[in-house]
Amino acid sequence: MKPRKHTVPKIQPLQGCLFEEDFLVRTLGTIAQSSEVALTELVANAWDAGAAEVKITVPEDEDDDILIIEDDGSGMTPEQFHQKWMTLGYDRVRHQGRWAEFPPDRADWKRPAYGRNGVGRHGMLCFSATYEVETRRDSILGRFTVATSSGKEPFTVTAEQVSKGRGHGTKLKALVTKNLPSADRVRNILSVRFLHDPRFTVVVNGKSVHLSEHKGLVDQAVLPVDESAKAEAYFIDSTKSAKTTQYQGVAFWVGGRLVGEPAWAVRTTLFLDGRTRIAKRYSVVVKSDDFFDEVLPDWSGFKKSERVEMLYAAVAEYVEKVFKRLSTERIQDTTESVFREHRNDLDTLKPLARLEISEFVEAITSEHPTIQPEMLSAAVKAVINIEKMRAGASLLDKIARLSEEDVQGLDRLLGEWSVRDALTVLDEIDRRLVVIEAIGKLSADSKVDELHSLHPLVTEARWLFGQEFDTPEFAANVSLTTAMQKVFAKKPRDESFTNPRKRADLICLADATVSGVATEQVNEQSGLVEIRDILLIELKRGSSKITRENIHQASDYVEDLLRSGLLDGTPYFRAFVVGHSIDEKIEPKRAIGENPVLGRVQAATYGQLVRSAQKRLFRLRERLASRYEEVTGTDLLARVLAEPHQIPLGVPVGM
Repeated sequence: MKPRKHTVPKIQPLQGCLFEEDFLVRTLGTIAQSSEVALTELVANAWDAGAAEVKITVPEDEDDDILIIEDDGSGMTPEQFHQKWMTLGYDRVRHQGRWAEFPPDRADWKRPAYGRNGVGRHGMLCFSATYEVETRRDSILGRFTVATSSGKEPFTVTAEQVSKGRGHGTKLKALVTKNLPSADRVRNILSVRFLHDPRFTVVVNGKSVHLSEHKGLVDQAVLPVDESAKAEAYFIDSTKSAKTTQYQGVAFWVGGRLVGEPAWAVRTTLFLDGRTRIAKRYSVVVKSDDFFDEVLPDWSGFKKSERVEMLYAAVAEYVEKVFKRLSTERIQDTTESVFREHRNDLDTLKPLARLEISEFVEAITSEHPTIQPEMLSAAVKAVINIEKMRAGASLLDKIARLSEEDVQGLDRLLGEWSVRDALTVLDEIDRRLVVIEAIGKLSADSKVDELHSLHPLVTEARWLFGQEFDTPEFAANVSLTTAMQKVFAKKPRDESFTNPRKRADLICLADATVSGVATEQVNEQSGLVEIRDILLIELKRGSSKITRENIHQASDYVEDLLRSGLLDGTPYFRAFVVGHSIDEKIEPKRAIGENPVLGRVQAATYGQLVRSAQKRLFRLRERLASRYEEVTGTDLLARVLAEPHQIPLGVPVGM
């Protein structure tokens, strides 16, 4: 018997999907909020279309407020426009592959494409809800007007005109109603991000940035290779203008054309370790007109020859020289910072011991010029402890005073733990217990100035709000700080509290203080850094009670920040309002946004923070109560804050 075929009946939908008019703008994230990101994406589109030049006209006054982006790439036919441009989430790799498409007169060119998910072309929505597309291809000129829409379509073509045309390329135009960019800023950023290929030029308001005039130029030199050949080298700091670049490494230009792709290593020659932080920051361009005969036919690299090896050797020597100079400046700053951190311990050592430590630091920084300050600080601390332990009198005295029970405990401790591991764990536990104890004692004291005392304790101990915040990833963020300053600019301030410049993330209001930190992530589509999560902490003044109005106010802060247009990405907010008590008539938790939820506001008391922290520390505070009984809250606060020691001017550090 033949198996019976089953057919799935077609289901007629009762209703299709509907869109809000700002749906597309909200889903684009930073592309629709940051002019720098939007223009980078649009220029990348021109790169993918095989353009050799992109001209950008940025309006500089109210009388001329039209933004224009014009390229000489492949362009699109009307059919291609409707298929590519008007398809939401167009998959470029699937339909066109991973390589850029070039017009006929550049058929021999080759470059990898940037585009992946078809979102960059909507960058004009950063400046206006309506824009024009004028594109030429195959002797056809198409003019289209695109606008955001509501209902069944998130964006539509509102006008279309097709006629005969010459040439190839695409021009975008928009009347700027928001996010007006700075021409100089755009010129510097785009020149960095597309620096590696000399056959791709970005011109902003009639000007492009030459390598010798680049804002991030660190060094330039002429490299003699042999008697008949030379090269010009440019060492560029890409972070001077842009957060990220698509390529880092050494880019070789021969006759104004890129040879291969930029890299820090070529065959057996290593110019710089590409894994280091400094390698991810800098780029090097090497220009020459004397190596045409050494270039492979497809321009994918150089042929193997003695002359090319001499070129590589000259470049490697140059990179090492500039790198050492930059490292020397960095090492000096790092060394001074570490010596300043350990000044009190260094003061207790004999002059000979201080000299030995100074020589040790000089040796380790010379051997490892990219060493991080944290690692150097740990090494210096270890050497200081070794110097202190040479006499050993203090340690022997403490052991002699131990009780028999403590001696047994010490023997067990040293049998199961290394001294370093034990001290690491005990120091961290003690630090956290001190914070809990200080908050418990100070929050109950009506005479304590909570703004000056409790805020530093709470904001420096984010683990109080949950283990997910116990990470160094949460840190002050420039775009978040800027957004907070704008949102809170019109709020009443407390002029009696002097906010030091080092705490730009701290906002002082009339009855509270607000601080904000964030974590970041790299957007896989754009390759740019965006904010992922934001932690806001609002501490109420005095013996205040958290009311419904306070919760609404905190919710307004979050919504204002989301709408500010100053945040990189669309982050998730966790906001806490902390006071002495909570009005029993309010709901302590509140969600921000629906489908998706963009954040939550939570009311909490100082007592809740202390009790929650106790449980996370397995109630060690109760077992070690006697350790902190006689210590005042003020003394505990001083231990936590540990004000740094001011080094007298003119006194050599560590000597």
